[in-house]
Amino acid sequence: MPFARRAIAVTVTCATSILALAACSTTVSLQPAPDANNPHCADVTVRFPQTLDGFERRWTDAQATGAWGEGGRSNILVSCGVDVPGPTTLPCSTLSGVDWIVDDADAPYYRITSFGTDPAVEVYLDSETVSSAEVLDALGNIIVDTLPVNGLQCTDQATGSSSAVG
Repeated sequence: MPFARRAIAVTVTCATSILALAACSTTVSLQPAPDANNPHCADVTVRFPQTLDGFERRWTDAQATGAWGEGGRSNILVSCGVDVPGPTTLPCSTLSGVDWIVDDADAPYYRITSFGTDPAVEVYLDSETVSSAEVLDALGNIIVDTLPVNGLQCTDQATGSSSAVG
């Protein structure tokens, strides 16, 4: 009987260790943004949802970051405390009360940064697998409730396109 108990204990310990190691392997390695230690970023990140556009949240190893994806892939990366953007000619759109600067230089991957908030939040997503509107809507609700504004906002240009100007 004591041998059977030890065998069960060893089996449970090994299974637990394997699960713990598997969980560690899914951690997404990111670099914290320059202002990641801003207390407002903590307010943002604790409100991140467990799922975002149908993707499960993944653990990250950097302060004030979030990642969502499946199959070892991160379809959505979020970082709070990035450099606050100033006036730009990049397209700017408003969704859920937040102005967002859209950089499509790496299309189909988009870098979308909150404009007019301090600290700023950057979203990096794969537009082929993620609905940017759904992601920005969910994150926008969090940002509106937690981040102070700095007075900058999107303005319409004479051409009809929208850009961010202070």
